[in-house]
Amino acid sequence: MPETPHSRRLQWLLWLLLLWVGAIFARLLSLQIFHHDDLVRQADQQQQKVVEIQAARGTIFDRTGQPLAKSLPAESVCVNPQKIPDAGMAADLLSRVLDLDRPKLYAKIESARLRGSGFLWIKRKVSADEAERIHSMKLDWVEFREEMRRFYPHGQLAAHVLGSTGMVDRDDLIERGNGGIEMSFDDDLAGQPGLAREFTDVLRHPYETVVSRKPEPGANLTLTIDPNLQYDAERELERAVKSSGAKTGSLVALDPHTGDVLAMANFPTFDPNLLPGPGEPAEARSNLAITTPFEPGSVFKVITVSAALESTSLTPDSLINCGHGVINLFGRVIHDDHRYSILSVADVLAKSSNIGAIQIALKTGDRALYNYQRMFGFGQKTGIELPGESTGMLRRVEQWTPSSIGSLAMGHEVSVTSLQLALAGAAIANGGLLVKPRLVMSRQKPGEPIQEFAPEKPKRIIAPETAIKMRQMMEGVVLRGTGRRYATLKGYTSGGKTGSAQVYDFKAHVYTHRYNASFLGFAPVANPQILIAVTLNDTTGGTAGYGGPVAAPVFREVAMSALRMLDVPKDLPDMSTGVLRAPVDVNDLAIAGLGLPPEDPSTQAQNVSAASPSPQSVKNSPAPARSKGTIAQDGPAPVRSKSKTAHNGSTPVRSNSETAHNGSTPVRSNGVSSVTPPPVLTGSSANTAEPAQDRRPLLASSVAGPLVPDFRGMTLRAVLEESAARGVPIEILGTGMARSQDPPPGSVLPSRARIRVQFTR
Repeated sequence: MPETPHSRRLQWLLWLLLLWVGAIFARLLSLQIFHHDDLVRQADQQQQKVVEIQAARGTIFDRTGQPLAKSLPAESVCVNPQKIPDAGMAADLLSRVLDLDRPKLYAKIESARLRGSGFLWIKRKVSADEAERIHSMKLDWVEFREEMRRFYPHGQLAAHVLGSTGMVDRDDLIERGNGGIEMSFDDDLAGQPGLAREFTDVLRHPYETVVSRKPEPGANLTLTIDPNLQYDAERELERAVKSSGAKTGSLVALDPHTGDVLAMANFPTFDPNLLPGPGEPAEARSNLAITTPFEPGSVFKVITVSAALESTSLTPDSLINCGHGVINLFGRVIHDDHRYSILSVADVLAKSSNIGAIQIALKTGDRALYNYQRMFGFGQKTGIELPGESTGMLRRVEQWTPSSIGSLAMGHEVSVTSLQLALAGAAIANGGLLVKPRLVMSRQKPGEPIQEFAPEKPKRIIAPETAIKMRQMMEGVVLRGTGRRYATLKGYTSGGKTGSAQVYDFKAHVYTHRYNASFLGFAPVANPQILIAVTLNDTTGGTAGYGGPVAAPVFREVAMSALRMLDVPKDLPDMSTGVLRAPVDVNDLAIAGLGLPPEDPSTQAQNVSAASPSPQSVKNSPAPARSKGTIAQDGPAPVRSKSKTAHNGSTPVRSNSETAHNGSTPVRSNGVSSVTPPPVLTGSSANTAEPAQDRRPLLASSVAGPLVPDFRGMTLRAVLEESAARGVPIEILGTGMARSQDPPPGSVLPSRARIRVQFTR
């Protein structure tokens, strides 16, 4: 058939069709085979995305099972900036309803529009009222996203223990703990987030969600905190801080036998439900009880006396020459406000004699004093389950100056936290065992059994008989010393120690006339069930700022609440006593300025002793010190000589018994201790026949007779019991309460003389 123009056109058309089909086939090969994986990946990126499903954060319970922190559903507000018809109008509406800064919000919306962004967070986790008001506006350019919101039902209650949560950055949907238990146990509480695949249309609107991994809720924690006691502690602490003019305050209440923290209060405080505000104090979110060390002052004499009872032959009845308030300490003539001549060791503690404390420390020696301070836990962390704990400051003996031993004897040249102080007091209250603080009782992951956290095994630091003697002497502080009137409990015996230390001004490099006022106490005395350490920092000057009038009443109120809550049987009749109305010498101010100033908190970490050496492993060296009265400098302080003092008497060795004394709980009368003295043992903790190399000479004087007790303010029965216990003859004149006596308290009773006690109604 001859080729015609028509057939040629058909052939060309056929070839074109074949080329077109071939191109399509080649394109299909490219799309479906050669570039299939890349195209599928691009399609997935455009049409779907993987999103995290936030897990519910675990609940934190108190010891009664009530929630202190829990997670609740919440809505967050976001917008599509490209859909907003008028940025100014949107900023006006949203800023007014959501309480936002209007200029900043407007700038954010405009910036997102210029970037071409289709998403912008406006406010995360709004309140139910705010969400309802936004919903009612029915704005098509406003969206809501479901999230979880951390909620603290009791607001400020135990805020420093719990901490708070906050987002790491603006695009992070998961909250992280930023303080307290929330931070320490963040991994346990946070749980495991889930994953979901979200499918969207061409406008990026989701139309289907498929969960690929379900979220796992966080573990629940149960704390040792008692909510009622915590509330009372916070209320009383706030009241005391405001009334005393103090800057800050902290309180720790412990079970002295287990170390369970029943309450930990700080002031100022904060509400973890709220973000930090412009007027919030800088200290509001700091857990002062563990993060802010301070010089404790005279409350530290408890450690000094404990060390002396353990390492020397001193007993509570040993007589100490207080020099009528004057002592020459290695070239420094120190004048104390207290003008006592001779006091027993028990009265040195009860009346808070600074010269007496220095004499006791000299008898103890540098090395022994330092070792016992370390054994009581100072200069090291307690190990509590909270972030930011400070070690405090305790210089090594090698860093001491000649007069440092005098400063350390009464709580200067050492910095402690309220928690450290509480644990040291607990060791005396429980019979000589240093316990580790416990804040978390148990943990339970979803679907798993409860995991209990048992208290750690305590460490013995002093003998049981020493602890009993110390409890007896600390009861004397409340009965006849600086804590009288302020720390007396109705229906219960109590023991404690007041403390006042001048605050050091690091800018002016001088001690001020403002104080750190403290009280360390426990109750009941025979079998303590509660131990409380209270500290008010930077109180007003004068007697109104001392530890007795300021801190002891906080102990009294919180201890009474604790004893009622714990249902502890009363060991005293419910009646007011005449001793409460008697005049009280509240001056417990430790002498400041004996030697070096305290170490600036910013450099403390560099000089804290790293480990606790054994009492036999360290050699004697020099240290720093302080003053409550005036100091006459006779010249440069000489380097002290290592003079030895021989001590006569038997050398008892401490028994290894772990138990304190047995027997029923006695009831005390006014001025009579409720603690039965321990039996005389043939053992003791230290060999005193051979004194330590660094033991200082005890400046003693000859005593012609026993010291005259202070009978003023006591009932007739109490005076008779006290005089019989001390073996001093008395002559009674009148009836009622003891108002005066001759010879005066603290003087030496001449041979065959009687004490004339005048009673009046």
